[in-house]
Amino acid sequence: MSYHDEMTRTLSYASHDCLEGLLQRGRGLGAIRASQDPYEAAAFVYHGIRRDWKWDEQTDTRYLYQARLIQDLELSPMPVVDQLAGDEGEWSRAADVLELLALAGSHEAREGLRAYVRQGEHWGRVLESIADSWPAAWWEDLGDVALARIGEGDQEAVGSREPWSRFGIDVPGRPIPPRPSLDGLSDAELLVLLATDGAEPETKIDALRALTGREPAEGLIPLVPSLGTGYGGRPLPFLRRAVGRLGSRAVPAARTWALDERAWLARLGTEILADHPRPEALPGLVAELTDQWEERAWCGPDVTAKRLARFGPDAADAVPVLRAFWQHTPHSYERADYLQALTAIDPTGLDDMYTESLWDCEKRARLLGIASAPHQPRTAERIAVLRDDPMETPEVRAAAAARSAITAGPDLP
Repeated sequence: MSYHDEMTRTLSYASHDCLEGLLQRGRGLGAIRASQDPYEAAAFVYHGIRRDWKWDEQTDTRYLYQARLIQDLELSPMPVVDQLAGDEGEWSRAADVLELLALAGSHEAREGLRAYVRQGEHWGRVLESIADSWPAAWWEDLGDVALARIGEGDQEAVGSREPWSRFGIDVPGRPIPPRPSLDGLSDAELLVLLATDGAEPETKIDALRALTGREPAEGLIPLVPSLGTGYGGRPLPFLRRAVGRLGSRAVPAARTWALDERAWLARLGTEILADHPRPEALPGLVAELTDQWEERAWCGPDVTAKRLARFGPDAADAVPVLRAFWQHTPHSYERADYLQALTAIDPTGLDDMYTESLWDCEKRARLLGIASAPHQPRTAERIAVLRDDPMETPEVRAAAAARSAITAGPDLP
């Protein structure tokens, strides 16, 4: 659960099929319905920025979704600018939305954030953020403001290389520059680093991180038992993800790991085996998903869904529950996992879900929509919007461009 506003608050979501509830969940259908009645939607949009409705602040996203609502509904960004004067959660959410709206051409959003750098309490963090995402011409003239505020004893600004180095400001406590990337090394070279007893733990972590972005490296399997932390209580970061990419190839070794006296290795082995269940596990997984639905357990059913997906059509009994999770969950990050599981188990009747996903708050959901939404004028238009939207992520823009090129077909002579 997200605790931006109050550490002990309880979120109470509106119904999943009303406009307010759809917008709280970041559903694509919410954005579609809002476009049909911008006047009704306006209050819900502004309220959604003031109060954080993300179930998990580390994974769920809303800022791009909310910025698009402001833009598409032609709402004024000024209430969001005014929100910069709010508490910690309010001002930071407002700043994230305004930063994106400025990229989309909103003069009010751009000037609102520039004014906040001149006078706002958390000006340093805002300046660092806009320096990271905006063209330099939009913020480099604020150097005199930064120098003056720091000269007056305002040390709120700390951190990144930009914009402080450009302004000639030496910020005490600046983080150590990141270690060189190991992405240029081959798989064999990364595995040698992981097998070297004297290698620093940070180097091994970087090697594992590099492996997570590549084709599975089976040479990692015999090294796994040696890749715990120095005190032996946990696996090195990125090990679980790197091993997970090996798929069923890790299962034979996982049976041995699951019996190991080291708790972290036994746990890793058990998790890998659970990710590749045998046929007799299917009824238990369906029952587990059903229990999670009855308990309204919003965190965790995505793992069950992924395991059910491995059974394909044999897991048909899980389809109604997967659809219910997709419709109801406030944990927006998991929606893509439910849709992928439905695709693996029963791909019929999913066109509306894929189409709606083109408006979803989550990047993974939008990518699924781009890949699988039926070719229709409405979807082609939306994919073109995603392709050209300066607020959108590079990955989504690239996928949308590729889909648009395919559906457009060859140029006619």
